[in-house]
Amino acid sequence: MSLLSGSSLSLRKAPSISDSEFEALQKFIYDTTGIDIPLRRKYLLENRLGKRLQELNLPSFADYYKYLRFAPGKAKEMDVLCEKITTNETSFWRDVKQLEAFRDHALAEIMDGRQKVGDKSLNIWSAGCSSGEEPYTLAMMLHELLRMTIIGWNIQITANDLSPAMVAKARRATYNDHALRTTPEDIVQRYFTKEATGYKVHPKVTKLVKLGLINLNDAMAVKRVPRSHVIFCRNVIIYFDDAMKKKVLGAFYDNLLPGGYLVLGHSESIHKLSRAFRPVIKPGGIMYRKEE
Repeated sequence: MSLLSGSSLSLRKAPSISDSEFEALQKFIYDTTGIDIPLRRKYLLENRLGKRLQELNLPSFADYYKYLRFAPGKAKEMDVLCEKITTNETSFWRDVKQLEAFRDHALAEIMDGRQKVGDKSLNIWSAGCSSGEEPYTLAMMLHELLRMTIIGWNIQITANDLSPAMVAKARRATYNDHALRTTPEDIVQRYFTKEATGYKVHPKVTKLVKLGLINLNDAMAVKRVPRSHVIFCRNVIIYFDDAMKKKVLGAFYDNLLPGGYLVLGHSESIHKLSRAFRPVIKPGGIMYRKEE
């Protein structure tokens, strides 16, 4: 591949992407991550990756494709690519009406059932956790619900994302005001510590969350996730085509324990993709239940 000297970086215009270059990158991204970027969003790759090509001194998207396939730094660059092609807009207590519906119905039902059989264990999987706001919100919700009795429970929230940068941010567990914009003030007071760098999540919350990387297109990686009573996968499958959505929904079904719930984004629906789950409609949103 040809490289341009660093001195020309500031003078060179960001490259445009041809149809053939887009098709090669589109297929590569789909095959490796399951993320589908339709032709009408060709501009997304051009806009989000154009500056990256300049940073790498690559004159064309064809050279970038070769870099992703063959360069010694291809694995690290794949991490950068995943970060740039996904949107990580989130916050604590996002879509609070949906969270309240989940807490008052699905979670209450599951925890009551666990107590009746004398097994106070609870596994929740946050699939596509971004920078950690969702799994930490769920941990705070459980603290609010159980208070001091939480010490009698064995709770694990498995939180995974495709982007190493997002998982690293989640591990730091320090957030700015924007991330807390939808968080009740009393929750901020109880579960965050104000520091010079932002708001730090309390250790009693972070200890419930086990963070790690995952590619939902990797069947073996998905099978290693502990069986779950609840799966949260909000605003993730919107990146997939129907074939990939069906693959992921099948994996979620297999992961869920009988009677478990799948929670998607409030605008996402699976009624045309899967009949395996029973929709449970509550004020605030729809959840999907795996029947006993």
